[in-house]
Amino acid sequence: MVTPAVALLMLLVLLRVDPAQLLAHLRRPLLIALLAAWILLVAPVLAFAATRALGLDGPLGTGLVLMAAGCAATSCPAFARLVGLDAELSLVVALLSTALVPFTAPPLALGLLDLDLAISAGGLMLRLLLVVGVPGLAAVLLRRLLGPARLARAGQGLDGAVVLVLMAFAFGVMDGVQARLLADPLWVAGGVALALVGNLGLNAATALAFLPAGRRAALTAGLLSGNRNMALFLAVLPAEADRGVLLFFALGQIPMFLMPALLRPLYPRLLPQGG
Repeated sequence: MVTPAVALLMLLVLLRVDPAQLLAHLRRPLLIALLAAWILLVAPVLAFAATRALGLDGPLGTGLVLMAAGCAATSCPAFARLVGLDAELSLVVALLSTALVPFTAPPLALGLLDLDLAISAGGLMLRLLLVVGVPGLAAVLLRRLLGPARLARAGQGLDGAVVLVLMAFAFGVMDGVQARLLADPLWVAGGVALALVGNLGLNAATALAFLPAGRRAALTAGLLSGNRNMALFLAVLPAEADRGVLLFFALGQIPMFLMPALLRPLYPRLLPQGG
């Protein structure tokens, strides 16, 4: 269920993005480029160094590094709007990193960092390109065919469809988690804790690195870096990949949706007066 659900979710999200409005948000191209480079290139190297320093060279460590090599989650703009951060910056960087991740994650994870994922760099790149590129092309064609006005009228229906697809994705992605929880609860607890620490660690490190850009932009950058689209890897990794890595991605969904709510009371204190 996971692969078609991820592709369909990508299509529905892109149908709700107006390309003209997206281009209008490109007011800080240098910041956007630096943030995309940090998310896709610097963050996984930092995560790799941290896991090796802590001796996490098993499936949990591999999962954490691969999480850090992923693109920003497409849910980040909604989270940013919810907690009072820069939703426009979130939207641009999330979509840009999604478009670039097929070209950065495979050579980085399988080449430079030498992770064992039971797939070649070329095979992983091709699968990511299909899962990202096919929905992207379909969204462009559907926007031309249906027109902006008709898509605007169908907005609530598209949002409802996103919820239904997310439910289908949740059933698929959590397959095997209950059995592992009953068989090895400490491993599952450790996986959730590592995912929480990874999310918060990437968030804090990125926010500190981008503090010269202003507090609101820095906190937005942290949100983008902490919340990654692990669903893409679940959709493209082969069945021969380590089951522990796949289960870590499932457990990683918990902090991705929980962390913005936990940090929400903190953001008003960190933001300057007036946002």
